[in-house]
Order: sequence, then C-alpha cells, then structure tokens
Amino acid sequence: MPLASEDENPMIPYKHPMPQDALPDIVIPDALSENDPRMWVQQTETVFFRPLCLNVSQGYWMNLLKVTKSGVLSRHRHPNPVHGFVLKGRWHYLEHDWEATEGSYVYEPPGETHTLVVPEDVDEMITYFQVNGCMNYVDPDGNNIGYEDVFTKIDMCRAHFEKVGLGADYVKNFIR
Repeated sequence: MPLASEDENPMIPYKHPMPQDALPDIVIPDALSENDPRMWVQQTETVFFRPLCLNVSQGYWMNLLKVTKSGVLSRHRHPNPVHGFVLKGRWHYLEHDWEATEGSYVYEPPGETHTLVVPEDVDEMITYFQVNGCMNYVDPDGNNIGYEDVFTKIDMCRAHFEKVGLGADYVKNFIR
C-alpha cells in the first residue's frame, strides 16, 4: 500500500458514503478474552470455538478453536484450503512430522486428510482457523462419517447463544 503523498493530508477520512449494499465491518475487540465465556461455543466436553466470521455467500468460516485437554480431536479431509495460526499451546497431525507451536502459521492444501492431536503436556490450545468450504470427518479408510460447513457452524452458534441467554439471533453479528 503506497504512503500518502506530501501534498495530500492523510488524516482526512474518505468523504463519500460506502456502497449501499456493502455489509458492515466485523470488529471483535479482545477476541481471546475469557471475560465472557458465553462467546465460546462448546462442541464437546473439551472442544470450543469462538466464531469470528461466518460467510454464507462464499462458504467459509473463521474462528478460534480452543481445546482444553490433550488428545485426538478429529480425523478430517478438506476439499478446499485451510489457514491456521497458533495463538496458544501446540498441536500436530498424525500424518505429518511437523508440530504447530505458538506463532506458527499452517496452510493445509485442498485434498489433505489428517488427524489433529494435542500433546499430553498441553493444557490448552487455541488456534485461529479459516476453513473454506467444509470439513469432512472420515474414518481411517477415508469413509465419510460426518461434516461441518458454515451452515452447521451457524446452527451450532444459534443453539448455543440461545442456551446461554444471548438469544439465537446473536449469531447474526458474525454472518456476512
């Protein structure tokens, strides 16, 4: 991005309205905060996610995945790319010899199948993920045993936010 020229006052905001049909920004201050545990949608006893953006027109979601106990999370396949950034703790895939540690960026190419494991000495893991398309849960032979997509994530959020008193429509804060 180029810097403003010396002739231009860079501290003057854009003067015109945004496009009529443009959606509003999503800004989540302190997304890692534990101040309001209602923001974390519980998937299992030890697996939670915090929605950041649930994009229904392009079929992706961005969230923080939090795991509060070591162990095998899931075996799954991605038909589209996935991006991850480890914020706390560490994890690895049984199918690879690398480990994702705090500060690691992970790119998972389309077609990748892997089994996520949080090591025994990790009390909590939090990773930011952008998942494009869906996650197909598979058995060791690759047979489909379930899936998640942006719409199942929205359904989970809707049920969770209703249960914790925020109301089912609270999920609309994250849908674009």
